[in-house]
Amino acid sequence: MRQQQDELLQTLKTRFDQHMHRHPGLSWSLVEDRLARHPAALAALAEMEATGGEPDVIAHDEASGSISFWDCSPESPAGRRSICYDRAAWEARKENKPRSSAEEVASGMGVALLSEEQYRHLQTLGEFDRKTSSWIATPPEVRKLGGALFCDRRYGRVFVYHNGAESYYAARGFRGLLSV
Repeated sequence: MRQQQDELLQTLKTRFDQHMHRHPGLSWSLVEDRLARHPAALAALAEMEATGGEPDVIAHDEASGSISFWDCSPESPAGRRSICYDRAAWEARKENKPRSSAEEVASGMGVALLSEEQYRHLQTLGEFDRKTSSWIATPPEVRKLGGALFCDRRYGRVFVYHNGAESYYAARGFRGLLSV
């Protein structure tokens, strides 16, 4: 168990060091200290890593000390694709139900789906989802009408789309965030 945690921390540190533009002015020692004070966060980060999310530090709230890890894999995490939006959408499908839903998987991992604003910010740090797409947190007024939102990057632009929440595709997953 300790060896796995050490390996995860080394992976996170290496990624942190390789992508300093995602967290300018932040030191790894601050991140490591925060994680040491919140050891339960390592389980969520391990799951983000295991499902292909390549989590990295994106935000730091100086007032609270909170540090946010977001999925930074080039494409939507492979271990979280082919799922519909939420449990209600899953239950609404009569046939060919997906294995789960984005909200359920995220909740089980201890993470949240990125919002549209967060997704757009992520895209300022690199080019993500050029071949895939990712479900994002959907406003209640859209969800109430049966829809859900997803994003991708095509033609050098970030697009926000809608789909029936019960839809699922092999190239659509979700990007999560964990605030520690």
